[in-house]
Amino acid sequence: MEVGLAPPKSGYAPVPPPKGYAPQLPAKTGYAPAPRPVAPPTPNKTVNFSINPENEKKREKFLTAKYGAHQMALIRKRLKVEMWMYDQLQTLFTEEEGSHDIEIDLDEVLDMEDDAVRKKFLKELLIESTSPKETINKFVEDLLEKAKTL
Repeated sequence: MEVGLAPPKSGYAPVPPPKGYAPQLPAKTGYAPAPRPVAPPTPNKTVNFSINPENEKKREKFLTAKYGAHQMALIRKRLKVEMWMYDQLQTLFTEEEGSHDIEIDLDEVLDMEDDAVRKKFLKELLIESTSPKETINKFVEDLLEKAKTL
């Protein structure tokens, strides 16, 4: 049974098939498609990564993260305060005194209860500086003001 158009009415000529049309031929018995080429079997299916310490040292590894605009603004603000603090510490500890590796952890300062405890903590860290006391006090006051904005 064929599905399609009704047989042509009298007076109409049959429509020829379109170009490139090949009528379906009945299936031949014993017909098989051509065999595909087979890839050679892999004796070992594991991948061997060689550990070469020379290449490991050359290649630096970075972890990157994408922050939102608000978070990035907070990071920039924090970095600006820390860079200011670093520059001020360089001026407080002049090169003549040698290299004093003083580290002020802003998180530790911010976690303290009140300004009096913070001032005392910072002044104890800066006791080895030969800078005038007025300069040290100004640095401590400025640092506390900037830390409050974080």
